[in-house]
Amino acid sequence: MKEIYLDNNATTKVDEAVFEEMRPYFCELYGNPSSMHFFGGQVQQKVDEARKRVAALLGASPDEIIFTACGTESDNAAIRSALEVFPEKRHVITSRVEHPAVLTQCRNLTQKGYRVTEIGVDSEGQLDMAELKAAVDADTAIVSLMYANNETGVIFPIEEAAAIAKAKGALFHTDAVQAVGKVPINLAASKIDMLSLSGHKLHAPKGIGVLYLRRGTPFRPFMVGGHQEKSRRAGTENAAAIIALGKACELAGENMAIENTQVKALRDRLQSELMARIPHARINGGAAERLPNTLNIAFEFVEGEAILLLLNELGICASSGSACTSGSLEPSHVLRAMGVPFTCAHGSIRFSLSRYTTEAEIDTVIRELPPVIANLRKMSPFGREFLKEQ
Repeated sequence: MKEIYLDNNATTKVDEAVFEEMRPYFCELYGNPSSMHFFGGQVQQKVDEARKRVAALLGASPDEIIFTACGTESDNAAIRSALEVFPEKRHVITSRVEHPAVLTQCRNLTQKGYRVTEIGVDSEGQLDMAELKAAVDADTAIVSLMYANNETGVIFPIEEAAAIAKAKGALFHTDAVQAVGKVPINLAASKIDMLSLSGHKLHAPKGIGVLYLRRGTPFRPFMVGGHQEKSRRAGTENAAAIIALGKACELAGENMAIENTQVKALRDRLQSELMARIPHARINGGAAERLPNTLNIAFEFVEGEAILLLLNELGICASSGSACTSGSLEPSHVLRAMGVPFTCAHGSIRFSLSRYTTEAEIDTVIRELPPVIANLRKMSPFGREFLKEQ
């Protein structure tokens, strides 16, 4: 059975060109890029090239790119640095719908005496900008808000939020792991101080990330013990993965138009066909600006886990939310923050496409999902009540 992979917000396929780019740096060109000899020096040249490629995708300078192990490390490094840079400030602002990489870090800070404000969202998942503006004060060390939500794809007004933070002297960080490569970002014309990205979200391997650090932004390293990355992130460079990420970023720039035309058209077709064929369904965040690849759709009176299991038997891979919270029986914290009704939140499914998604795959999902929902509603007590009323 050939799989239909629609869980690209969890992770993506490594592009074959990316794999070929990194392949020689395992068994042939394995030198340490920090070594003085030629064998390591040739690897350093490729690492430098990768840094330029990442910077080009972001509209940044190469010296503003710090390679890390993942988006979570980048998020943690940004928030911890801000608190060390401004030890007199005891206030942190984030949102209620952040990825656990940021939300857990912030909630842990409350146990250390920090004041943490979680900004709310409306029913479409859009950030409450008035609440943000009222919350930032002279005691705020950092505002950390995601660029685009991993579950709904809703895009926050990041530049407006950054301007609010900067006006009060706070640093601004954004977790952009879902946005990079899908929507254009130009940090040269931005007020963002720090930005996190993750390689495996844009067709590079797992285990590589980036923290963008605007030139001149005060910074204290999260990991110490080496001079790598200009003493901003200690530890021997994961050279093969860095080189892969550079190639992936180059390809992401070349394919940006495809993401926003072909991929978006497939997402929109999937959305419109499912909404036409399945009654009592709703799009979570459907009225907001969203990533072109993401569709989060709620089916009333059924459980999301049951939908995923039956889709899995058909070879269709989707998700009920963040992969980092899978296994929890609690409804998504994102959907709860949006006020999505209980009967919808439990039956919400995320489909996330990529440039590898085909029209035939979308046709299959459009054909197979409606009977899955209909059969589950027949077995569900809520669903049977719903059917009686039809």
